[in-house]
Amino acid sequence: LCGAALFLSQLSVLSGRAGSLMTTKLSQPQSTLAKSLTSTSTNAPYFKALESTEIPPYVTNCPSNGLCSRLPPDCMTCNTNYSCIYGKTATFDCKVKPHVHCVDENNHEQENFTINMTCQFCWQLATSDYVCTNSTNCMTVSCPRQRYNATCTVRDHIHCLGNRVFPKMLYCNWTGGYKWSTALALSITLGGFGADRFYLGQWREGLGKLFSFGGLGIWTLIDVLLIGVGYVGPADGSLYI
Repeated sequence: LCGAALFLSQLSVLSGRAGSLMTTKLSQPQSTLAKSLTSTSTNAPYFKALESTEIPPYVTNCPSNGLCSRLPPDCMTCNTNYSCIYGKTATFDCKVKPHVHCVDENNHEQENFTINMTCQFCWQLATSDYVCTNSTNCMTVSCPRQRYNATCTVRDHIHCLGNRVFPKMLYCNWTGGYKWSTALALSITLGGFGADRFYLGQWREGLGKLFSFGGLGIWTLIDVLLIGVGYVGPADGSLYI
């Protein structure tokens, strides 16, 4: 009986220790979870603050504290009135975008304002009101004149209807750095040796003139006339300077 009582007492001690160990093990994840929840809850406003203070990229193109009516179109949002009469001056209600600051004529900050612009689409603007990409792969000296597909962008201070970036077919109009005066002077003075053709990058014609002494002078006279009227141009198809 004494042995059985001793065994039962030891068993109760062991069970008590196991229970305490399980309690400590279970309490540790709870404390860790509580810490993670606490850190997450404290960091959440920080991330929201970063998102709210992020400056949009268009702000760099918007002058600060300038006249609202002179802001670039990317800095404002306007109510487009497509019912205006083409070619006539129309008034549009506009509002500055977030993080953009501008003033009126009395130096008072404002958000809502009006602008006056000519009622026309962007692709109908004058050629001086937009900038287009240039192509160096087309021939400028050809009949009929060649065209290429260009991408045009309206200048910042110009307001218009529709897309500010649009495609357009333009005539080939680029230069490789050749001067018409230099080509004509070489044709008159050294045309019998093919210097004019060599200068324009036409090596075959230049060699032909060199070994034929300018076609006994006939070819030289013809080239003077052709270069003088601009019919013969650079071999790369570009225009004279």
